[in-house]
Amino acid sequence: YSLLLIVLCLLGFGLLMIYSSSSYTAQVKFQDSAYFLKKQMLNLLVGIVVMVFVSKIDYRILLKRLPGLHMHLVTVLYFCAVLLQLSVYFVGREFNGAKRWLVIGPVSIQPAEISKIAVLLITASFINNAPAMVSHIKGAIRILLAAAVLIVLVGKENLSSAIVMMGIVFIMCFVAARYKRMYIVSMLIVAGLVWLFITFGDSFRMQRIEIWRDVENNEGGFQILQGLYAIASGGLFGTGLGQSMQKLGFIPEPHNDMIFAVICEELGIVGAGIVMLMFLILLWRIYDIATTSPDLFSGMICTGVMAQIGVQVLANIAVVTNTIPSTGISLPFISYGGSSVIFLLAEIGLVLQISKKRVKT
Repeated sequence: YSLLLIVLCLLGFGLLMIYSSSSYTAQVKFQDSAYFLKKQMLNLLVGIVVMVFVSKIDYRILLKRLPGLHMHLVTVLYFCAVLLQLSVYFVGREFNGAKRWLVIGPVSIQPAEISKIAVLLITASFINNAPAMVSHIKGAIRILLAAAVLIVLVGKENLSSAIVMMGIVFIMCFVAARYKRMYIVSMLIVAGLVWLFITFGDSFRMQRIEIWRDVENNEGGFQILQGLYAIASGGLFGTGLGQSMQKLGFIPEPHNDMIFAVICEELGIVGAGIVMLMFLILLWRIYDIATTSPDLFSGMICTGVMAQIGVQVLANIAVVTNTIPSTGISLPFISYGGSSVIFLLAEIGLVLQISKKRVKT
């Protein structure tokens, strides 16, 4: 219940900050200051229903073979994610210059969020089926190749989500492996390859690095610079809830990836620190469930969920504070977005299901 409580606290706080940060923009665009709040409340309702539903289903069903297909359910989910990601290239809808969404009637889905779960589950399945192989190069390559298919498909249009997926796979393998050295070396190699890809193969992302290096004198650094002004003006205790000035047209879409800057401005360093403390408590609860999980598969699922939330929180805060170049990573449970919060809550549902079968120590 402590895990459920901290998740609900983060969701409630997220609604409060979405309304505070988006009310001006919503009033200007839609003549309804609560427009984004209402949409996010609907997203949360769907997400909570999904979380409860998943928490009632035994996670071990993922390892059962489906009759007639001769494949585990987790493998079927993996191939479904691949097909959805491929379909983005043919029938995907483009928003704000990025082609990342599938639109079915009034519903828009970002397959990258499904791919994160698929990579997490397929990696957990591989490790569970052959725990020893994760410590050897051949076994590690087998795991990484399965994950790489989805990571490459996602990375072509959404590098930030691909980086999160790489973080999930790396942390899961690193935790499960008996010998850690090869993962440290491989991490350095991959980081170097990503840097070369950005430097020589993608001018758009190289431009982001140039902005990061000189945010004050670069037109593209306007959003980050305004976020830094927001953090600076918040001081120790903030300007007060709802009193942000930077959300009044200075920070574009402040209810999305830059919502942490509004938190810092309105609630100050103290408020931002409390938010980070809440995430640390959440990660600690998931870690506790992972270490008392009944089997390796469930422990790896919890590790993957913990990795995803941790990587996204660190990356989002690092971007807002200009510690790393700008990426489109949202703040879990707090930033506005339907696909992100729904599938995160599905993952929490899995962890809640596993927590019911914990081995008491």
